Amino acid sequence: MSPDHPPGLDLDRLRTLLDRERPGLARGPLTGRLIEGGRSNLTYEVADGTSRWVVRRPPLGHVLATAHDMRREHRVISALHPTSVPVPRPVLLCEDEEVLGAPFYVMEFVAGTPYRTADQLAALGPERTREAVLGLVDTLVELHAVDPAEVGLADFGRPEGFLDRQLRRWGKQLDASRSRDLAGIDELHAALGRSLPSSPAATVVHGDYRLDNVLIGDGDRIKAILDWEMSTLGDPLTDLGLLVMYSVPLELPGSPISTTAAAPGHPAPAELVERYAARSGRDVTAVSWYTAFAWFKLAVILEGIHYRYTLGQTVGRGFDRIGELVPVFIDHGLTTLQEG
Repeated sequence: MSPDHPPGLDLDRLRTLLDRERPGLARGPLTGRLIEGGRSNLTYEVADGTSRWVVRRPPLGHVLATAHDMRREHRVISALHPTSVPVPRPVLLCEDEEVLGAPFYVMEFVAGTPYRTADQLAALGPERTREAVLGLVDTLVELHAVDPAEVGLADFGRPEGFLDRQLRRWGKQLDASRSRDLAGIDELHAALGRSLPSSPAATVVHGDYRLDNVLIGDGDRIKAILDWEMSTLGDPLTDLGLLVMYSVPLELPGSPISTTAAAPGHPAPAELVERYAARSGRDVTAVSWYTAFAWFKLAVILEGIHYRYTLGQTVGRGFDRIGELVPVFIDHGLTTLQEG
């Protein structure tokens, strides 16, 4: 398949759909390319020579519908677009699998840069890096300030018992990936269960909120939050805990897991927590629990990748190093919980 016709994107069928559902939107012949960087769902840039859009669809092959629910992603950005939360403008949702082989949606193309590594962020310089990361906190506060009922998302999740369900879910994920002894991981899971905090009022939760899931544009402002596949209604401090976890510098030379925290000017985790607390008005005294839970969750995700690597089910470079990272995340989780 040619570069302009990447796998999973039938441009002729897409053009027929656009002409029928959004007459006049596309004017010239369509071209498409896969945008690298997504963890799960596939993202394509589509252009007609004048305008650009983005298409999101599940991975190729058989997938669990609930894990790659295009309707949910489209619904949440449609609900948030009229608010102050920066998301791309939705164009259409297509649930007819005859078009691309799976449900998908189209949204506007937003110009901006996702910063995935400390080296990329360092190119901005310390002052601009600091402003960009503080803007990440401010935008999270804006997201958590949205009243779900007011934007039609009152039934977008089940907030009652959210943390308990999350902990049980990731415990099951761990059990499904067990292939070796992992010192401390059961201790961490049990300790999290014993010290479950009381959740504040539920908000829209992104579920994977970090710097490389947003686009930074002119003025180092966040132009769009992307990758809403894990969004739901739940405890907003889970988003904060994950952001804090990704803000801890990790000395992992040669690691396929990268964070931006080591970039000069990157604010320390404590400053991000203080800024979130001041701007949101929420009690963040239990932030250590949420951060430890983020370490646990990432440890489970990495162990799952390692398990698939041992079965020969991963493709690409760097997977042979994943296994040795898991104990690092477990240790950080235990230490964070004890210090809290």
